[in-house]
Amino acid sequence: MEALGYCLWLAGMGALFVGGLWILIEAFKTSILWGLGSLFIPFVSLIWLVLHWDRGGKPFFIQLGGVAVMFVGLAVGG
Repeated sequence: MEALGYCLWLAGMGALFVGGLWILIEAFKTSILWGLGSLFIPFVSLIWLVLHWDRGGKPFFIQLGGVAVMFVGLAVGG
């Protein structure tokens, strides 16, 4: 049962990574300053997300789903 929890945790981490990378790519598509700010300055990506929800909503929900899968993996793997 621990292997299932570990696999779910890894899948959640993968979704979290993919969503974060997608948000970063979209921020760079907006402008180089948004991209660099999102990469190096804390909370700039959240500001970008609020201002550009139409482009950042889907990757945000992918990240949110990844966090949920990680918690399920932790609960199962205990």
